[in-house]
Amino acid sequence: MKVDLIIQNAHILTMEGKGVGYIENSSIAIKGNLIQEIGNADDIKRNYKADRIIDATNKLVVPGFIDAHIHTGIAIFRGVAQDMSNWMQKGLWPFMKHLKPEESVKGSMVNIIEGIKSGTTTFCDYDGRMDLIVENYKKIGARARIAELVNEIPDNVGDIPVGELYPFNPSIGNAKLKRNLEIFEKHHGSENGRITAILGPHGPDLMSLELLNEIKEYGEKLDTKLHMHVAQGDREVDQMMKRYGKRSVDFLEEHGFLNKRLIAVHLTEATNEETKRIARSGAGMVYCAGSIGIIDGLVPPVYHFSQSGGIACLGSDQAPGNNCNNMINEMKFAAILNKVKLADPRVFNATMALRMATIEAAKVMGIDHEVGSIRKGKKADMIIINLQDPSFFPIYTKPIRNIVPNLVYSARGHEVETSIIDGQIIMENREILTIDETTAISEAQKAADQIAIRAEKDILKAESDILTMVNEELL
Repeated sequence: MKVDLIIQNAHILTMEGKGVGYIENSSIAIKGNLIQEIGNADDIKRNYKADRIIDATNKLVVPGFIDAHIHTGIAIFRGVAQDMSNWMQKGLWPFMKHLKPEESVKGSMVNIIEGIKSGTTTFCDYDGRMDLIVENYKKIGARARIAELVNEIPDNVGDIPVGELYPFNPSIGNAKLKRNLEIFEKHHGSENGRITAILGPHGPDLMSLELLNEIKEYGEKLDTKLHMHVAQGDREVDQMMKRYGKRSVDFLEEHGFLNKRLIAVHLTEATNEETKRIARSGAGMVYCAGSIGIIDGLVPPVYHFSQSGGIACLGSDQAPGNNCNNMINEMKFAAILNKVKLADPRVFNATMALRMATIEAAKVMGIDHEVGSIRKGKKADMIIINLQDPSFFPIYTKPIRNIVPNLVYSARGHEVETSIIDGQIIMENREILTIDETTAISEAQKAADQIAIRAEKDILKAESDILTMVNEELL
């Protein structure tokens, strides 16, 4: 049988079954954008002919990583708000109020490049002006599950003293919800199904109950997911208690949001009891280990969520908080931080971390019928990793196997050589084939330079910890 591409003689982690689905010396046949067959290298060679053959001897093939929660639109602010308190109000918002949509798009493209070069093939992007950012995914060829960040917060919210209630502006919320719905109309299912849309309520503290209920109704009408920050910090809990006299989880449960449509991001401030309720409701959880570790110094209850029967996955969040939008780094952070938190080296093993970046992420996002594992009939989204890089040395396959621990605890992302998305080779020999990487970075840096000039007065006025460190010549 004729196919378009054969990847032969590889170590493969299919992510099928309860573990990683390891098979040795095997090949994958790809026709169009689908996986035609997986099997013994000799059998594939005998039964299939291809226009292109990739010899994957001494290489590892894995489903492309799924970054289940990322805000690429603020990548242009990487490194401006670390090692500080009041991260959002004093660190990020002085910059955010000066961000132009076209600058956001330029920074987003660099963030997507970063993800692809470390193995991400699906980006669950959740940000403002997604109607513009979506074009980056079309140009570069990545898979995206997009949502407009819907809230009712004015641009100058950073000027409000810490602890005061945020003002809601219904016209802002209506405009953002309208954009989210227009994304469905214009982009959902586009690019051969590579681009899909869901709804993106920012958080229960950042919009009125009326707008939340309207989004819930649209979720039911469109039969789609709601990507939402939940119990993401003490700031949120404080706002909810002052406005409603209830914590976030109680509030959302009372109003019918705890169900299989909900993708609950962070749960940083959720108690174990609240976490169990969310897990048992059928909602999924996204854990952003690096981001919450850097911003809050905390480890959200992801292990308790999983032990309570919930499906959890990993996201890198955003460059101004996490700094690193690299899912290999995220897997390592997630595993190590939970081992430390629970004082047990056996918990959150490498297999659990890898599953949360592949098949479990696909389940949470509602796309596991298409991606997340390597199986006949699924979309051909996969990466090829060089096992001869020093970070993988040595490779053992008998009597034990160390490929998965090396991937999670030792790899850094540069080992990813090839990225195949929807059957197309997007990166080969670490060169992205669809866009000019150097030009994209140069254009984004010029935009960053202009933001710094416009934002200077607000940055100085915020008197953040990072500004103090700069003034004391500690940075």
